[in-house]
Amino acid sequence: MGCCSVTQRHTGVDEVGPDEIELLELSGDNLGVWSLGEARLQLSVKSSRDEQPKLPPPPPPPPRKPSIRHLDREVVLWGRGRDELHHRIYSQQPITGWEGQPAHMYGEIIHSSPVSVYNSYTQETSEHFLVLFSFHLLILSLDHSRQDFKYEGTLPLSGLSLRAVSLESNTPHSPHMFEISSPMVDSRVFICASAAELQKWMQHIEDRRYKSMAQPMSPSHCALSYLLPCDEPWKREELRKYLLQAPIWQWEGSPVQHMGQPGYLSIVHIINTQRQGLQERLMVLFPQDVLLLSVDSQRLNLKYEGRLARHSVQAVERSALPGRLEFELAGELTEPLQVSCTCLEDYQNWIFQLQQTETATLL
Repeated sequence: MGCCSVTQRHTGVDEVGPDEIELLELSGDNLGVWSLGEARLQLSVKSSRDEQPKLPPPPPPPPRKPSIRHLDREVVLWGRGRDELHHRIYSQQPITGWEGQPAHMYGEIIHSSPVSVYNSYTQETSEHFLVLFSFHLLILSLDHSRQDFKYEGTLPLSGLSLRAVSLESNTPHSPHMFEISSPMVDSRVFICASAAELQKWMQHIEDRRYKSMAQPMSPSHCALSYLLPCDEPWKREELRKYLLQAPIWQWEGSPVQHMGQPGYLSIVHIINTQRQGLQERLMVLFPQDVLLLSVDSQRLNLKYEGRLARHSVQAVERSALPGRLEFELAGELTEPLQVSCTCLEDYQNWIFQLQQTETATLL
């Protein structure tokens, strides 16, 4: 170690002045130049620390209630938080059995949680995941083996009624339940995990239901606008499913689900002999009925226009001129309706289906 010093004028380190500096060559990470005064200060601080008694660690802070933001990150299902579950729903990878437009087309998720669906007939429950969008309620069942969802249905909020329900006190099920119903769908009872969760669902659904009726939906919020005109096979199939769950204004009679499965459907134009002009209609063939619906100009809403019993009408071909795809629906109890189809495929299918009904009646 090299050393350089000046003439010592005082004794003791305390008397070292600014002119009396010892330069030390240090090794390792401590390379640099220290004055003796700095070295004394460092030693003094270290000694004072060694002499102080060790204090016990401070007590832990009192537990705090988690914020709403933190609650959203808590484990909700399969070790995943809400954000992860929502991302799965919005993902481009389809959920098993998914129908209709992609999930992101329904807009923002307002609320979601695991619930149980109560079957009043069997008095059994099944696990589901309920998702509330701005204008729709999505129902998903759970596939625990794959830790994934299965699509069960999407209900428009505008046509729903909501109420809290309770069972007998001696039943083993939770009392925190609500029921949704509609003229178009059978009622369903959902069981929540707590009274607070029930209150959240009641408030959110009522709020969104009111807004869905007060604020007209845009085409981006309605699957119907994507399915009409139903000029492709996949559109026809999706539209069949949509009709069994969508609200139909001014509906009359039993719920549409009780009419059976739709067989064939298409957009047609009807000329009523008692009225002037063409009327666009969505004509749907059920096992026992022919259903007529109108659609608004924006393709957002369906309106009930009537139904005809299949056994009471006959399809009479009127296409005498080339290019005219028309037939007449005639019956003893109804005034004749002239039906004009938009394409040859629709015309041939309607004639075949309705004449099949006529042949079965004669047999």
